[in-house]
Amino acid sequence: MSEHVVGSIVEGKVIKITPFGAIVAIDGGGQGLVHISQIANSFVQDINDHLKVNDTVKVKIMTIDAETKRISLSIRAALPKPERPERPERTDRPQRQPNFKPRDQKPNYDRHNDSQASPQPPLNEFEERMKDFLKQSNDKMASLNKRANKR
Repeated sequence: MSEHVVGSIVEGKVIKITPFGAIVAIDGGGQGLVHISQIANSFVQDINDHLKVNDTVKVKIMTIDAETKRISLSIRAALPKPERPERPERTDRPQRQPNFKPRDQKPNYDRHNDSQASPQPPLNEFEERMKDFLKQSNDKMASLNKRANKR
């Protein structure tokens, strides 16, 4: 196992197929697991559709765990990258019009102009509201204190 290098591509022979992958004996000694997700570039429903026992496959060594003596292999990583098909230009969508105006056509907003700010209530109206709030609050507190003292 020490002669194998992570990242190298080697040939191997499928010796066992399981529901979650395939056990492959690799050249130079040792064996490793090719997980079902690493079998092909497409979705693999059934491994038996892609591999058979005694098939010779090229695998890439992904990891080697010296303690457990496990080797993770990948057939997918050893395959050439599939070319992505060019996407056809979509003509079924209407073209969007740009939603911007040049600066000289935008209205100028003056942050410091009081005419745009929301009007403040007159001071005496605020004082009246505050008095009403304090009266209601004091009445509520008195009511709660009476209940607490009766217990």
